[in-house]
Amino acid sequence: MATPPAPLKTPTDIKTNAAKSVAEALNGILADSFALYLKTKNFHWHVSGPHFRDYHLMLDDQATQILGTTDAIAERVRKTGNTTLRSIGDIARHQTIKDNDAAFVAAADMLIELREDNLKLVEALREAKDIVDAAKDNATSGILDEWTDLAEERAWFLFEASRGA
Repeated sequence: MATPPAPLKTPTDIKTNAAKSVAEALNGILADSFALYLKTKNFHWHVSGPHFRDYHLMLDDQATQILGTTDAIAERVRKTGNTTLRSIGDIARHQTIKDNDAAFVAAADMLIELREDNLKLVEALREAKDIVDAAKDNATSGILDEWTDLAEERAWFLFEASRGA
């Protein structure tokens, strides 16, 4: 029987408790990012109505953008010497953005719900910013600014698109 490998001891100068707080905040953001990604894809697949093409394309672009942040979030957790999410169940245990399993959602309601979810993610990103700044994790702090800007932009696009819906 092979000896199991020793736990990875990722080098970091962030104190253990601070690194754990950073990882917890980022894992929550990661879970919400996956939940928001899947909801955005769900609405992309099921949108209908007179603005179908515009909404369909916008939601696909937004889903791609959200998914594009997930690897960087998880890697920041690992760089602090911690572990990240491992499964759909793990995502479900950490997410605060609610799923939408409705058989039908009107396009206007989709846009409003996604706008609110993106704003909720912005709130979590701002809270995480305070945590990483307290931990003196400059690298994560800078990236959080970018992710906040992207989420704010998505919320803005959803707001503007929903005005005529």
